[in-house]
Amino acid sequence: MNQQTSTFPAIQTQNLIKTFDKVVANDNVSFDVRRGEILALLGENGSGKTTLMNMLSGIYFPDSGSIEVDGKEVSIRSPKDAFGLGIGMVHQHFKLVDVFTAAENIVLGLPGKLFLDRKASTREIREISERYGFQLDPDKKIYNMSVSEKQTVEIVKVLYRGADILILDEPTAVLTPQETEQLFTTLRNMKADGKAIVIITHKLNEVLSVSDRVHILRKGKSIATVNTPETNQQELTEMMVGRAISLKIHRPLVEVKEDRLQISGLNCLSPEGVQALQNINFTLQSGEILGIAGIAGSGQKELCEALAGLYPVSSGSILYHPEGADTTDIVGKAPKEIRDMGITMAFVPEDRLGMGLVANMDMTDNVMLRHYDKGRGPFADRKRSRGLAEGLIDQLEIVTPGVSTPVRRLSGGNVQKVLLGREIDSAPRVLIVAYPVRGLDINSSYTIYDLLNEQKKRGVAVLFVGEDLDVLLELADRILVLCGGQVSGIVDAANATKEEVGLLMTQVPEEVDIS
Repeated sequence: MNQQTSTFPAIQTQNLIKTFDKVVANDNVSFDVRRGEILALLGENGSGKTTLMNMLSGIYFPDSGSIEVDGKEVSIRSPKDAFGLGIGMVHQHFKLVDVFTAAENIVLGLPGKLFLDRKASTREIREISERYGFQLDPDKKIYNMSVSEKQTVEIVKVLYRGADILILDEPTAVLTPQETEQLFTTLRNMKADGKAIVIITHKLNEVLSVSDRVHILRKGKSIATVNTPETNQQELTEMMVGRAISLKIHRPLVEVKEDRLQISGLNCLSPEGVQALQNINFTLQSGEILGIAGIAGSGQKELCEALAGLYPVSSGSILYHPEGADTTDIVGKAPKEIRDMGITMAFVPEDRLGMGLVANMDMTDNVMLRHYDKGRGPFADRKRSRGLAEGLIDQLEIVTPGVSTPVRRLSGGNVQKVLLGREIDSAPRVLIVAYPVRGLDINSSYTIYDLLNEQKKRGVAVLFVGEDLDVLLELADRILVLCGGQVSGIVDAANATKEEVGLLMTQVPEEVDIS
């Protein structure tokens, strides 16, 4: 693609409309993105952001309206058409082959010779990486890479194919603050090279940090395009939601607390025999939110699954302290065994549609998964489940055509509301949530924070795994920091600083007693 300066925008849409059955995902959307700028696309979950970008990248075709690239109207009917126009999209969920190297993934599917010229492709990949400041080893296998390295492969893949208009869908959702800043540096380098970049994100501080302009969508409609230096978080929130909302996270105090879970000397090995958790010791109390912080892959997933009976424990104990009854060690117990013991524990995993819900099933059936075996006869009680699903739609403002719609067709925020609402309905005494607001807009996020605080006020012991340190410091009562599968510290959230927690995230304890 020719990157010379043009009087025309890189992309301009006019009155784009896209519907799915009776749902209008995009309603006369008009916007433009220019070369040499970063445009942030902002809106609540279900506002039509991803649908709009999928039309530009050839995954969907608009019902009506027009798309212009460099002033010429185009028809984009496939991702191949999009690449031919220099448009490349990096999706939130990576599309990589784990057993291939970075270079093999980058050239995969390109037309050419029968055999790959590894030296030539590696040289081109290194040139692209050096030009924009990427840290990438072309010969490294995908399964050995961190999340940020995989994302780098996806970005280099579209650049290698000649894209100079880039669309990034939630690129910072799984990155640490340090990795996010590195990504923003490379995006600024690409902007300086004349690339047109569209970034979809819900994090307002990132919008203000990296973008030049912001286009806001609400309920599928274009609301406004504003210059980033001329706006602020409160104004963006009001345009996105349609009303003024408070950006303060409350931390209610619960006076009476009791030990609910006591974890002592917990050790876990991965299926490959690698130490995943080492000598974990802490207590989770009723009426508190215990935040879990750490760089991605520090043992958060294994800790949550071990507590929920889904990950094998090699040694140590997990003692459950019921109200007015004997303490029980739940190590080695499967989730059903834990439930049959009368222990009410709910787990909201980070993999919403992998572990939490069944994508092809509707809301009613997904709600029924929690209590399908509680019926009096041989048939499951769908009436109760349907009533609960309808109640969740009203209570949590879930945007869906109805309870019979497969959950895979809901936006990420609405999927999370279904999952969290279902688990809370079980009236747990222990609630474990992993990254519950990942990929959610600000309004949905605050709804989740309010739900967790309500559970805390009811005496539930809440374990909250988060990635946003600012949120953890405002919402949690205490923060347990994991580093390399070990506890590097537990701090009082009300008095700790972001820098203190950040330091603990990279500080492995010097002496570890695993006896």
